[in-house]
Amino acid sequence: MSDPRIRVSQLHFSWPDGTPVLEGLSFVLGASRTGLVAPNGAGKSTLLRLLAGELLPQSGQVEVHGRVAYLPQQLSIAPGATVADALGISDRLAALDAILAGDADPAVFARLGEDGWDLRERAMATLARLGLGELALTRRIADFSGGEAMSLALAARLLQRPDVLLLDEPTHHLDRHARHRLREVLADWSGCLLVASHDRELLEGMDQIGELHPAALRLHGGGWSFYRQALAMEQQAAGQQLRHLRGEVKRQQRERQQARERADRRAGNAARNLADAGLPRIVAGNRERSAQVAAGRADGVHAGRLHDARTQLREAALAAADAALPDFVLPATRVAAGQRVFHGEGLEVRHGTRDLFGPDGITLSLRGPERVALIGANGAGKSTLLRILAGDLAPDAGRVHRGPGRVAWLSQRLDLLDPAASVADNLAAFAPAMPPAERAGLLARLQFRGARTQLPVGVLSGGERLRAVLACVLHAEPAPQLLLLDEPTNNLDLDAVAQFEQALRGYQGALVVASHDAAFLDAIGITRRLLLEDGVLREA
Repeated sequence: MSDPRIRVSQLHFSWPDGTPVLEGLSFVLGASRTGLVAPNGAGKSTLLRLLAGELLPQSGQVEVHGRVAYLPQQLSIAPGATVADALGISDRLAALDAILAGDADPAVFARLGEDGWDLRERAMATLARLGLGELALTRRIADFSGGEAMSLALAARLLQRPDVLLLDEPTHHLDRHARHRLREVLADWSGCLLVASHDRELLEGMDQIGELHPAALRLHGGGWSFYRQALAMEQQAAGQQLRHLRGEVKRQQRERQQARERADRRAGNAARNLADAGLPRIVAGNRERSAQVAAGRADGVHAGRLHDARTQLREAALAAADAALPDFVLPATRVAAGQRVFHGEGLEVRHGTRDLFGPDGITLSLRGPERVALIGANGAGKSTLLRILAGDLAPDAGRVHRGPGRVAWLSQRLDLLDPAASVADNLAAFAPAMPPAERAGLLARLQFRGARTQLPVGVLSGGERLRAVLACVLHAEPAPQLLLLDEPTNNLDLDAVAQFEQALRGYQGALVVASHDAAFLDAIGITRRLLLEDGVLREA
């Protein structure tokens, strides 16, 4: 299509509890690559679902010109599905094979479609571009890693030959090589692309960055670096304005007080002058009342100016509070330097007839407050190893010894909470001994305040759900001595990642984290790196 575009006019959408998300949003996007950014919970995923037609607005218009393909954060893959099923081409491939075998039924030709003759070749070429060229279309995908599943889902959208491509956190679970291939694919994109992401490298390659607000999409030309520079200048100006308004309030307070003191002095002088002048009482009273009215009018003028200054200061302070970052509070944990928290020897896991960890299995020992980074390609078995460490999965062979302390495990799936229960109720279930006021304070520090604490977990954004899971997992009793994190930054916006890094630097228990985010690993002070590759775990 020659003119793919998105047009949104006066779009309104609210959460199920009535909390507004988008309030009169209007914008137009043409053939360009736009990175969509905003704090977690601001409505990025909701906007993409509205554009894709998965949600309907309360009011307003959404127009998308061209064929649309939408990749959500959370993928749904049917049990037993094949690669061809995930690509959405099984039925058309079956029709192609039937035609090649001699079936001349017009209905079979209709199933194939006019552009289906090279479908198998296009499918394999698309998979190859995303690093999945070795996959057979008939392979079952039940044992795919999160990164492999995400790359496969992206290939399915590209095969649709869309004019408008909507991507919601497409680099989630992707390893370093897969992320590079994705950036290469999107660098050649000539249609209308809108991608919600916290991946700095991906955002750097965009034509523009769209900052989402309830009533506006503010577009900044250039990639992530240009956007951050513009944002830094705006924040500096906002800080200066806040300081100016504080000074203005103080000035108005001072001027009002000075005006009152002058009026009191004039009134005292006037009373003495009237007494000295010997005027009739009625004339003196009228003059005194006129002076009081004038003083009251002047005081009212100063009061109005002070009110206006205070209102502006309050609005500026509220805007600054809205931009506040979540405060990730980790429990007080201390593990002695020589204390063993985990030891596994000859650990083996079998997927069908395949040994995931090789013929000799894996041996791993964790002692004291180690900070271990578990690295490796998608599908290498990092998440499986973390599940063994957490006790969620028993190895098929090998011996396991765990220390006496509790293990806190944050999985990629974020499925530990009851989706139908509220954030507050989930935390109460995990930490029943915590006083209600302390639970409310903890949730407030994680940006769950007021009515938002009563939202069902199932309607939260990815970043909000991560914060809720962290609150519940970390603050369950007793405090964990071993903390396991599986791609913990996937659902956090970049400012929240910085806050999380700071909290983890102060954690004094043992830590094992699987992550493809090199900057995050450097920031949290990793002391040991283990590479899982070809079934072998070794120091990196």
